[in-house]
Amino acid sequence: MWNWIQKFSSPKYFYDMSAKLIPWFAIPALVIGVYGLYLGLFVAPTDYQQGESYRIIFIHVPAAWMSLFIYMVMAISAGIGLIWQIRLADVIAAASAPIGASFTFLALVTGSLWGKPMWGTYWVWDARLTSELILLFLYFGYMALQSSIEDQRQADKASGLLAIVGVVNIPIIHYSVEWWNTLHQGATVAKFDKPSMHVDMLIPLLLMALAFQLFYAAVVLVRARNEALYRERNRRWVRELIEKI
Repeated sequence: MWNWIQKFSSPKYFYDMSAKLIPWFAIPALVIGVYGLYLGLFVAPTDYQQGESYRIIFIHVPAAWMSLFIYMVMAISAGIGLIWQIRLADVIAAASAPIGASFTFLALVTGSLWGKPMWGTYWVWDARLTSELILLFLYFGYMALQSSIEDQRQADKASGLLAIVGVVNIPIIHYSVEWWNTLHQGATVAKFDKPSMHVDMLIPLLLMALAFQLFYAAVVLVRARNEALYRERNRRWVRELIEKI
């Protein structure tokens, strides 16, 4: 088992293997995303309270889910890099940060666009919105530490510690609508005992969530391959790869 983990965590093995995996994530992400968006925008019924403006949830909700999911991937990878000194884990964490920040920014922007017709304003210092904004700053802080420290190992340690400490914000975001009296609506998809979303709305929402996950998998592999090449640029296998080009 440990030998398999060591083999998989080798940057050279990862670089070769990831090239084969990327199409298996990217193509389904495109197909499922287009189909899910079509169902959400043109097939799903109009909401009796929010009208057509609710359709932004097919982008907003999956983006918000991904902002939390990617941060957990980043923090866990950073923890593995700190504890077991696995270089590839730090590569995955560094590659994930800009993607997670992009999803977080998308969630905030689409949420503000939804909030204008619902609340009458683009922004309120609501517990859910504020904690999501803090998440964006955590992503920015991680990337800032990565770029500001010249020694890569020290940069990985400093940014990794920040990522791990920032995990405390994840349950705050998730449970903020239950812990505080907020304007943000409560859970709808997770309420399996008393579902509050029509199945014709739920299916495209879940499809979009799957498409976003597949998209993340494809993009993080692309970014991780480039990051691995940069970090291993003085290694023999990278020089041999360059010579073959």
